[in-house]
Amino acid sequence: MSFNSRIPDYDLGEQKVVTNAAAHEAPANPLRSRLIELVLERAAAVTEMAAAVGRPKKTVAHHVQVIVAARLLRVVWTRRVRAIEERCYGRVARTISIGALTTSSDKRAVLPINGLSEAAAEAEHAHANDERRCLLVRARVPAEYVREFWLEVQALARQFGQIPRGGGRVYGFAAGLYPTEVPTLAPVAEEA
Repeated sequence: MSFNSRIPDYDLGEQKVVTNAAAHEAPANPLRSRLIELVLERAAAVTEMAAAVGRPKKTVAHHVQVIVAARLLRVVWTRRVRAIEERCYGRVARTISIGALTTSSDKRAVLPINGLSEAAAEAEHAHANDERRCLLVRARVPAEYVREFWLEVQALARQFGQIPRGGGRVYGFAAGLYPTEVPTLAPVAEEA
């Protein structure tokens, strides 16, 4: 399935790997995380973002500046509104990945983001109303296949993000790939 609609309505890179402490910390705040997600569909001014998240414009402006300083959002265009030049912000990339920190002093920054926990919290209402679709699969696979599989999951997530907008409800798509401590059976001994 392929979609040709232009989402978002501005040019952006496909992927950015975040490797500095400021960029690691910026999306840790739930409001900042929400703002970063909000502009994936289209660029928006602070006023529009504030209305969408139900927070004061001054508060949202502060958080947008923190995200811009962390180089996760950027001004994608400006427009004249009355006598003021209004900035519209967009993401720096469609997919923003959290990478390794680059300096030893950055190692003090602890990343308190867990996308699966955030998705689970968001999905509570859907779970209560039996509207959630969820899979959990565990498999003992060679490590070399993990990266290849994760690239396919990222492609699927990008496809989900490109579905033409419509309807009155926002759906979340969460995926995780992580090592576990789940026990496995010992290999079957070969008979001599």
